[in-house]
Amino acid sequence: MRFRPHSRALIGAIAVAMTMALVGCGAGSRTGAQTATEVQCDFENPAEPTTINVLAYNSSAVDPFTNTMVKSCTKENVTVKHDPIDFAGQVQKTTATLAGDKGTYDIIETYGFIIGPNAAAQKLQPLDDLYAKYSAEYGLDQIDESMRKGMSYEGKLYGLPMQAQMFVMAYRKDVFDKHGLSAPKTFEELRAAGKKIQDAGDMKYPIALPYLATGDIATHYQATLNSLGSDYVDPKTKEPQLDTPTSKQAFEEMKSLLPYMDPQVTTFDQPKVQQQLFNGTAAIAVMFSGRMNDLTQEQNSKYFDKFAFAAPPAVESGGPLYSRLSIDGWSLPANTDKSPDLLFELIASSVSEEASKASIPAAFPARKGMMTEASSPYAAAAMESIEGTTPPESYPYTPDVSNAVISLIAQTVLGKLSIDEGTAQMQAAAEKVMAKY
Repeated sequence: MRFRPHSRALIGAIAVAMTMALVGCGAGSRTGAQTATEVQCDFENPAEPTTINVLAYNSSAVDPFTNTMVKSCTKENVTVKHDPIDFAGQVQKTTATLAGDKGTYDIIETYGFIIGPNAAAQKLQPLDDLYAKYSAEYGLDQIDESMRKGMSYEGKLYGLPMQAQMFVMAYRKDVFDKHGLSAPKTFEELRAAGKKIQDAGDMKYPIALPYLATGDIATHYQATLNSLGSDYVDPKTKEPQLDTPTSKQAFEEMKSLLPYMDPQVTTFDQPKVQQQLFNGTAAIAVMFSGRMNDLTQEQNSKYFDKFAFAAPPAVESGGPLYSRLSIDGWSLPANTDKSPDLLFELIASSVSEEASKASIPAAFPARKGMMTEASSPYAAAAMESIEGTTPPESYPYTPDVSNAVISLIAQTVLGKLSIDEGTAQMQAAAEKVMAKY
């Protein structure tokens, strides 16, 4: 997960992003120019020189949209400025820029996990009127309705969807073929595959998951809960569900994978998991789809042509997949003093048909029908993952609950707390949070 508060706890989606090379990409940007596309960006030119500051973390899935905005919309009296930053930095700066009467940023990259609390606190501008005004010009009706819902709160749109990220499983097909293995469909099969590869002496720690104790581990615990049909809080009763038999089973399942993972797994974010695959020290990984295209690049790994992709397994046969779905998009802070029309045209241009098409295969664009099996090596896995993943919902309390329990999740997975102790403390912490709601 990028750890989404995701962290991408998520929603999904969700991780400290890999930083692009610091080279020019149009005026104001220092991220990789190779991902920028020239598209229509026909705003009304402001009378005075205007700088638009964009906050977006660097990753192969987000950069195409950010860099296209910078390249296409920096003209006349407008300069679009974006400086490279990792996901953890974005989380901190998002909180800071939304906290005061006037912020540093005019456009921020957001995701469903944080839409609810920020919309409820009136820190984001509702976009419905702007969406209707510019829909025809930028073809916004082609953005998937479910993704618009994922960026909405109480029926209002607060983020223009850019892309989706969902868990995808990457595995070394050559290693699997050697041992007669197929892509695991359940945790039982995942453990069996890990044991077979480990026992053969091919790899000491064949399974790689981002269990970063300060971020991703909360997303993966939530994904395990979801696959078992539960979540942090019952949305109907607003009662936490963290000391239940299902929650305890989720921990048993997570801990059952530890013998096949590096003992330092709780220090691993998604880039470190990628590195395990790049280096050939792991054969199976589950992480967000925005990390998949990097695995297929020859410059990243000598195993670039050995990776295959599948939907993540379910914890139990027949259940929802072990996955989280994260919708990413652009939001406008309520405290910016720039023209909402100008800002919306910038974000609309970056998710236009041309820009979305150019983002493939690094990203899974929000526009309907964009991603196909012919355009991406992981498209089939991603689409199957979406179909089998619990639909995301944005609740204002979810980030607070996640932040309250994340250290307890890590301690319980590592065995510093027993499962009974850990879940009891998590329940108490979550109940304290929910008393405010």
